Amino acid sequence: MYRIYRVFPLLPLCEKTFEITLLQRGKLTPSFLAHGTRTLGTAEPLEIVDLGPLATYKARIKSGHLLEDQCQLQAILKLQKTFDSIKGYTPATQSNLLLKWLGMQKKMNAPKGLYIHGAVGGGKTMIMDLFHDTVQTNRKKRVHFNAFMLDIHRRIHALKDGFVRQSGSKNSRATNYDPIPPVASGIANESWLICFDEFQVTDIGDAMILKRLFTELFSLGVIVVATSNRPPEDLYKNGLQRTNFLPFIQVLIDHCHVHCLDSGIDYRQLAASNSEQKFYFTTQENGAEKEVSRLFKLLCSKENDNIRPRNFIVQGRNVTFNRTCGRVLDTTFEEICDRPLGAGDYLQLSKIFHTVIIRGVPQLNLKLKSPARRFITLIDTLYDSRVRVIISADEPLQRLFSKERDAEVLLQQTISVDDTNVIGNQAASIFTGEEELFAYDRTVSRLSEMQTQDYWAMWDTSR
Repeated sequence: MYRIYRVFPLLPLCEKTFEITLLQRGKLTPSFLAHGTRTLGTAEPLEIVDLGPLATYKARIKSGHLLEDQCQLQAILKLQKTFDSIKGYTPATQSNLLLKWLGMQKKMNAPKGLYIHGAVGGGKTMIMDLFHDTVQTNRKKRVHFNAFMLDIHRRIHALKDGFVRQSGSKNSRATNYDPIPPVASGIANESWLICFDEFQVTDIGDAMILKRLFTELFSLGVIVVATSNRPPEDLYKNGLQRTNFLPFIQVLIDHCHVHCLDSGIDYRQLAASNSEQKFYFTTQENGAEKEVSRLFKLLCSKENDNIRPRNFIVQGRNVTFNRTCGRVLDTTFEEICDRPLGAGDYLQLSKIFHTVIIRGVPQLNLKLKSPARRFITLIDTLYDSRVRVIISADEPLQRLFSKERDAEVLLQQTISVDDTNVIGNQAASIFTGEEELFAYDRTVSRLSEMQTQDYWAMWDTSR
């Protein structure tokens, strides 16, 4: 038995693994281990993989499929310690939880998880996925943090609706019902190891429930391993009512070791510089729109459909796109980012389309705060699902985001009110733009990788 990886020559990028069983006639039977992870390329025997992330990482360096990176190695050593600490670990069973609730069982001390933060493109996702795939348990989950929180809100909504129907809308018990404990219990029953990619908090609705949710998860023995661009103390920085969020940071630190991975190298952009085919065009280039249209026609020729509008129902709402063909979406920035769409809508699109063409992307700045946020969320979602992207924009990729703060934006920040209701605090609005500025580099890095032929080949191997 071997685990097979697609080949990315000499670049420590992110990866996705799947097991294969060699049959007598040479056929392969894939069984994916980690939905939503990336793809790389090597094959290690299970006796190496079973030793943990360190042995697997060294094997890939030795085979020439990864470059040695001392910063990554230090993070791998931390992950190996986590791997060793959870060997033979079993969280509390339901019967044990009942005893705990009755006060007849001592509090369980679960092993600590790991929170890895650092600059974009350094390989955080790759090594976390490597760790996930080497852990020997079926009760594990690898998930993008945005998708996880969307699922949490869906579960909360479903439980509240069910409780109201049973209790009656005028019953005070329905109003005071707390769905967090049963939601956490359901998650813990499914997975005691959760690996979060892109742990970030930008939504006040998420921020206000995280402490209660994760306190419950940790009390149920759940272990968290996460990657983020921010250290824990900077999560939800300058967010509305952040004082109510701060206790969560301590909860996270109490249950996760913290490690910084920052090698100063963006491997995604390094890979993009070696790519021959272009999937990002600027309107300043001659024939750019013509080339985008040619690619659209080429993709359509492989679909069993006509070019037509399509309507989708997402969480009870109708969402219409004017130009689709099979599993190819040809849209504009205005249509996909300049109307009230969110992570749930983009997640649904990533399940329907294998290629998304986005035309007319303007240079994004703080004046276009809401569309810029949607664009960042869109790219994060498409990247995590390995959806192919073709873009035509007003500016080259490295200048797609303007980080300049103009006088009008600064004036709006200066007169805003913070969560302590003190007027005149520049960092007082829901976000001052710092969160967007921080996310710009990640988006540019991901778009760089999404231009490569290797990234385009991921979709086929992941389906």
